Amino acid sequence: MNVKNRKAEQSAATRSALVDAARSLFGERGFAAVSTEEIVQAAGVTRGALYHHFKDKQDLFTAVVERVEQEILERVAAAALAEPDVWEQQRVAVGAFLDGCLDPAVQRVILTDAPSVLGLAAWREIEARYGLALVRAGLQNVMDAGLIERQPLEPLAHMLLGAMAEGGLLIARSDDPQVARREVGDSLDRILHGLRVA
Repeated sequence: MNVKNRKAEQSAATRSALVDAARSLFGERGFAAVSTEEIVQAAGVTRGALYHHFKDKQDLFTAVVERVEQEILERVAAAALAEPDVWEQQRVAVGAFLDGCLDPAVQRVILTDAPSVLGLAAWREIEARYGLALVRAGLQNVMDAGLIERQPLEPLAHMLLGAMAEGGLLIARSDDPQVARREVGDSLDRILHGLRVA
């Protein structure tokens, strides 16, 4: 392996260590309660390494949000693809997202801190790349299968994602997240069934 490749691997490993450490700390305590010094200590790197890879703590937080969104996307996609039936794929995908909202790190990073730390526009742009893309694909599949009426896809995808995000917030803020998860799941299931062609 040449020196250039080795340096690129070391750089990627350092960046990954920073994101891993920040994900853990932000997930446990939230953005405001974590210092950059704690992050570099947990990652086992220098402060200079942090600022080589990220312009500031918020930039690192953005990378953590992207990481958590990617994890959710992978979990939801895997659950959906395990179902052979197109309609069940959609239902299972919604359920897998709601299950993810039971994770305290997801609650804190995605549902609580991301909108305030990144700002609504930046947070929604990330949501569009991950959650909206998956919702759009799922709805397109059920439309193509003739299970819901053909209609403009974009507004429907935004509305369903909005309902899912609000459901996630209800779960995150509930005194009994398990009960909230069940109730939100039932409500979203009724919404989906309302779209289904008789």
